[in-house]
Amino acid sequence: MSTQLSRDQVRTMMAEVLSAQGKELPADDSASLETIGFRSLDFSELALRVEDEIGDELNFDAPGLRAIETIGDVLDFLEQLQTA
Repeated sequence: MSTQLSRDQVRTMMAEVLSAQGKELPADDSASLETIGFRSLDFSELALRVEDEIGDELNFDAPGLRAIETIGDVLDFLEQLQTA
């Protein structure tokens, strides 16, 4: 049985991924990923952490990933995947 993470929990995990690189997650969810230095590899690490926490595999496609530009987009995307 899987457990769904809240948006705040995923945001905290995202901050941890950035913190490990000496970067800080801004409070503004509209901040661009390019501006804060959150790369596709970072997204992969975040997705794996979410999968570990919920005990389930996230099933996402490349077109969905390409539409992600901001912190809010990442949080929305991972939230939607957990409920899919």
